Formats: sequence, C-alpha cells, structure tokens
Amino acid sequence: MTIEAVCSALAEIHDVTPVEADENFYDSIRRLRPDIVFNIAEGLNGVSREAQVPAMLDMLGIPYSGSDPLTLALCLDKSRTKEVLAHHRIPTPKFHLVESMEDVRNIHTALPVMVKPVHEGSSKGIFDASLARTGTALEGAVEKILYGYGQPAIVEEYLPGREFTVGIIGNGPDLRVLPVVEINFSSLPEGVNPIYSYEAKWLWDTIDDPLDIYECPARLDPALADEMAAVCERAYRILRCRDWSRIDVRLDAAGRPNIIEVNPLPGILPNPADNSCLPKAARAAGIPYNELIRSALGFAAIRHGLADRPVPVSTVI
Repeated sequence: MTIEAVCSALAEIHDVTPVEADENFYDSIRRLRPDIVFNIAEGLNGVSREAQVPAMLDMLGIPYSGSDPLTLALCLDKSRTKEVLAHHRIPTPKFHLVESMEDVRNIHTALPVMVKPVHEGSSKGIFDASLARTGTALEGAVEKILYGYGQPAIVEEYLPGREFTVGIIGNGPDLRVLPVVEINFSSLPEGVNPIYSYEAKWLWDTIDDPLDIYECPARLDPALADEMAAVCERAYRILRCRDWSRIDVRLDAAGRPNIIEVNPLPGILPNPADNSCLPKAARAAGIPYNELIRSALGFAAIRHGLADRPVPVSTVI
C-alpha cells in the first residue's frame, strides 16, 4: 500500500518505475539508470541493511533521496547513535551495551531500565516487559534479546516523562521542524507500562480498532517546544540526516528533552486513519501526503544539482 501510494504521488509529475530492492537490485538499477531514486528500501540482511541500496547507488553514481549509507547504518545502531549524540552533548539517556549475560553484572544504572535490541526499528523487540523494574526482569529481558534476536541488547536509563516524535524535512537553510507529535499513553490498556512498545504499535493498535495514540500538534509550553526543536535540529545536522527524518524524544525527570532514537528512513503510511507519525505531522503543517513525498524527492534533487529552485510545495519552504 505504501509503495503504491509513493508511486502515485511521484507519478503526478515524474515518470516512475518501481524497482525491487532484492538481490537483483544492482543489475536492475544499472540497466534502468534513472535520473534519481526515491529510496525507501530497508534492505534484506545484516546490521547495515538500510545502507545497502544507497551504497550501490553511490557506486553507480545515481542520485537518490534520503540519507547516505553512513548515516543509515549509524542510526540503525542505537549504541553508536547515542555515542555520537553524547560526544556532541546532545541529551540522550545513559546506556550500556550488553553483548553477553556476564555484562549484566556491570550495569550500574538505577532500575527501572529499558531493554532493547541494538539493531532493530519499528519497536521490534521492545515489549511491555522491556521496562525492567527488578534484577530478575532485567536478566530475562536481556536474555530474550541476546538469544531471541541474536544481537546485543542496549540497556537504557528509563526516563519518566512524556514522549514525543519530531519530524524534520529539508536541508541547510530550507530545514523545517514539523509540528510535534505526542504519544498518548492514556490510550493504552489499563495497567501496561507507559512506553511505545511492540504491542502498542502493532497489536493493540489496528486498522479496524485504532488507538487514539497520537496528539498532533502536541500541547507544549512554548519554551519546551523551542528547546525540543533545537535539540532535534542539532541531532539531525550532527548525524548528517538528509531530506527528512523522524526523531523520538522523551522528557527526563526534570522535564528536559532527551533523544532516544533517530529514524532517517521514517515510516510513511499513506492512510490518515493509520498511525504514522511523519505524515500526521506533515498534515498538521498543511502538507498533504503527496506533497510530503514529492518534497523529499525535491530536496534530494536540489542537493544533487538537478534542480536550482525551491521544492515546488508552497507549504514546505
């Protein structure tokens, strides 16, 4: 459905050819030689999977939308992302990378803590039980990641405040922070933890019975809204995101925004009834879905020297 919606949006002003991002991609795109690629490929295997298609396009000298292989690979690794953010003094929760059960003994962060797979997205591996409140629960959650997902776990300081996601589009002077989306935890079933877990995203929230999980624009004090926008914009630029991204934020005990994840390949479900953050934020800014899609390609075209004028979306620039 998303692929069809993207093709339809682009086909309003471009000739569009869908290309499957499988093991035949390199030969297919080399024969086709398009002017530019709209990239939404998440890859097939490995920790660099989201970087694979852009790397091949770079090798062939074919322009494409979105971030480059380095940024995509970096942001899929939660620990490396947080190391870069921390180096630049961008607020992010304290964390430990756990590669074996023995590493659990070296965790000194006060409970409760969040336990996540280090190389996943879309809340995979983040369950209601991933908020560990006891040592036994921590060991169980880590074991589930190490052996169930075959990858290290990231054990992260739990922040007790509100949670948001911030969409950003554009580059350089054309960069724009979209209206903030708040995660409405009061919509979750009674008794569950206030986290945006796999259950909350994929089991309790369905097309037939959607949760009222998002509030956009979020109701924010202006000073907090400005601080959140500034923190997210710094992260976007420091991680060298391009064209668009979605950044997840949570408030600490003092009410200050901390970045918990950066998504340079954001979800873009087209149906307004579906809970998809970036399209929802764009609509709140007056940008319809088709214009959001075309603007991402337009920003990329400007970067690549294929266009020398602002993106033809009146509400974007």
